[in-house]
Amino acid sequence: MRLSAIARLETLKIPQWLSTEPSRSHATFDRTYVLLAISMYMIGLIMVASSSMPVAERLFNDPFHFVERHLIYICLSLGVAVVTLNIPMSLWQKHSGHLLLLGVFLLVVVLIIGRTVNGSTRWIVVGPITIQAAEPAKLFFFCYLSAYLVRRREEVMENVKGFAKPLIVFGVLGALLLMQPDLGTIIVMFVTTFGLLFLAGAKLWQFACVSAVGISLLSALAYFSPYRWARVTGFLDPWQDPFGSGYQLTQSLMAYGRGEILGQGLGNSIQKLEYLPEAHTDFVMAVVAEEFGFIGVSVILILSMSLVIKALLLGRSAVQKEKYFEGFFAYAIGIWISFQAAVNVGASAGIVPTKGLTMPLLSYGGSSMIIMTISVVILMRIDHEMRVQSIQATSSKSSKKNKKTSKKIIKTINNEEGE
Repeated sequence: MRLSAIARLETLKIPQWLSTEPSRSHATFDRTYVLLAISMYMIGLIMVASSSMPVAERLFNDPFHFVERHLIYICLSLGVAVVTLNIPMSLWQKHSGHLLLLGVFLLVVVLIIGRTVNGSTRWIVVGPITIQAAEPAKLFFFCYLSAYLVRRREEVMENVKGFAKPLIVFGVLGALLLMQPDLGTIIVMFVTTFGLLFLAGAKLWQFACVSAVGISLLSALAYFSPYRWARVTGFLDPWQDPFGSGYQLTQSLMAYGRGEILGQGLGNSIQKLEYLPEAHTDFVMAVVAEEFGFIGVSVILILSMSLVIKALLLGRSAVQKEKYFEGFFAYAIGIWISFQAAVNVGASAGIVPTKGLTMPLLSYGGSSMIIMTISVVILMRIDHEMRVQSIQATSSKSSKKNKKTSKKIIKTINNEEGE
C-alpha cells in the first residue's frame, strides 16, 4: 500500500507544484521594446551618416563628424537606459514634484547662460556636453502630471479647479519656453496634457472651453510674430517664395517627389548635398523619402506606430489593474511620441508648418535621443513591474493550492498505512 502511494506522489509531480519560483518560460520584460528601439537606432545612424556627410565635410573637414557624435549619443543613451531600468516607478511618483522643479530650473538657466543658435536660446553648454533644456522638461512635466492625476483624479473629474491646476503649471512652463522661443515644444506639451486629462476622465465641456482659448492663444502667437507667420504662410504656399520663406519646404518636397515608391537608393540623395537645410536633424525623413521612397517612410512609421500602440495598451492595462500613475505615465509617453513623430513627418511633407521637432529615436540630437530612450525604458519598467506582480500573484495562488493538495495526499497516505 505504501509503494502505491509513493507511485501516486511521483505521478502527481508534487515538487514542481510546490515550487514558489516562477516558471522560466515567463519573461519578466517585453523584448519588443528593445527590438523597436534598436531598429530605430540603427536606421537613424544610417540616415544621419547618409544625410550629414556633405555639411560635416564643409564645416569640420570631417565627413564622419556627426556620425561619430550620433554613435556616442546612442552609447550614452544605452548607459542611461541601464540606470533608468533599475529605478522603481514608485520613486518616479514620489519625486515627481522635485523633477518638475528641476525642469523649471533648467528652463530658467537656459535663458541666462544658454547658447543661441539661429535666434533661439535653447541649449545649455557644460564642457563637451550640450543639453537642450526643453527635452527633460517635457518628460518631468508629464511625470508630474501623471502623479497629480493620481492624487486629484476625482477633483479633475468633478470640478474646474482640479482641471485648471495642471494648466497653470503648463502655463508657467509655456511662458519660459516662449522666451527661448520654442513654440513647437509648447504645442507638443499642450496636446499631450489635454490627451492625458481626457483619458483621466475630465468633462468634455471643459475641453471645449480650454481648447478654444488655447487655439486662440497659439493663433495669436503665430499671427503677431513675423517669423512664425512667415512659416505659416510659407507652409500654405511654399512655391510662392521658393528661395525665401518657402525654401526649406520646397527642397523637402522635391526630396519626397524624387523618392517615389522605392527611392533612389542609399546615398543617392541630391537634396542632402546642402540644398536641404537641417537634413540630418528636423528633415531627416525627407532624405529617407528620397533614398528609400514610400516603402522606407512606411517602415519607419510602422515602427513608431508599433511603439505608440504598445505604450497606449500598456497604459490601459495598468489603469485596469489600478496602477494609475504607471498607466497615466504610459499614456503620456504614447501621446507624446505619436504627436511629435506626426509633426516631424508632417512638417517635412508639407502637411503642417515647420516646428523644429526631431523624429523620436531617429534624428540627430543628443538630448532628444537620451530623453526618448528614457521614455521607452520607463515603458519597459512599467511592463516589468506588472509582469512580476502577476507572476507573484500566480505563484502565491499556486502555492496555497499546492499546500492543500499536499495535505490531502499526506492524509491519504496516512490512512492507507493505517489500513
